[in-house]
Amino acid sequence: MMITIQKLAAMAGVSTRTLRYYDQTKLLTPAAINEAGYRLYSQQEIDRLWQILFYKERGLSLGTIKDILDDPDYDARAALTSHLKTLKEERSHLDLLIDTVEKTISERKGNLKMKNEERFEVFKQQLVDENEEKYGEEIREKYGDEKIDKANQKMLKMTEAEYKQFQELGEKILTSLEQAVQDGASPEDEVGKEIAHLHTQWLKMTWPASAYTKEAHQGLGEMYVADERFQAFYDKNVEGCAAFLRDSLKSWL
Repeated sequence: MMITIQKLAAMAGVSTRTLRYYDQTKLLTPAAINEAGYRLYSQQEIDRLWQILFYKERGLSLGTIKDILDDPDYDARAALTSHLKTLKEERSHLDLLIDTVEKTISERKGNLKMKNEERFEVFKQQLVDENEEKYGEEIREKYGDEKIDKANQKMLKMTEAEYKQFQELGEKILTSLEQAVQDGASPEDEVGKEIAHLHTQWLKMTWPASAYTKEAHQGLGEMYVADERFQAFYDKNVEGCAAFLRDSLKSWL
């Protein structure tokens, strides 16, 4: 069954002008045009419009959306499954953030007393979620689900002081790496030893003791260079930092 452009516009909450523009740009072409010149849309076009509006809501440009939907390898079911997972993670984070804000308001009213750990739980959870989204597949394949799950739990159980120390160590590692590369230092120099020591401290704050080995740590250093996302993180400001860290770990662990 076909529906007119007016009915589709009303159903989707968009203007007929928008649908005409989508037709002009080949983003959404009608299934047919009747004798009176009206655009008609079938279920296929309705489904495609839903996907267009979904991706638009996620902040993608119309050009990017067209490229995605027109890709011959595009799998709508797989894409939606992935998006559903992301949305559920975002909802979980928002629920936790709302809960933290509500508790903070109640505390300021004198109705309850929050533990310091509760105040930072939402930020630790966000860091865990972001790491899982960016690197979860690779690190789980390399180290196994059990070790990564334990590392995530160790992160979530950090006290306020531990979390602050973890953040400060991470910043110090990045600053030291950038300075060392800019100075033309060698990973075998004393600065390389210090960076390897700092990174060991930082890593052991999340890795369970049973999971840590020199070989596993050095393997992580190799991943920092082999995986372009890790490399981009360390080389964000100064190129060569990921390689310097890898070689420091090789030299001093």
